Amino acid sequence: MLRKIIRRTLIVCLTTGAVSAQMPQPGVHLKDDKPSRTNEQREYDKAVDRAYQSAIKKIPEAEKKSDPWGNIRPRPSAAAKNKQ
Repeated sequence: MLRKIIRRTLIVCLTTGAVSAQMPQPGVHLKDDKPSRTNEQREYDKAVDRAYQSAIKKIPEAEKKSDPWGNIRPRPSAAAKNKQ
């Protein structure tokens, strides 16, 4: 009899723990509950974005695409080139 009561109590405790883990806790903010940014923060973000874009534009384009595995691959035969 005592074992049944202990088992039932244990089951109730475990299930209430699982249920309480699914409930939102006070003081915990979810991803959607972000506070709004101030004007200064928005201006700073815009300045950082502009600086990033200007830095990206300064990077020169690669002239030749390199193929590090080019020497390893077998060259396609003339018949295979004609099929393509």
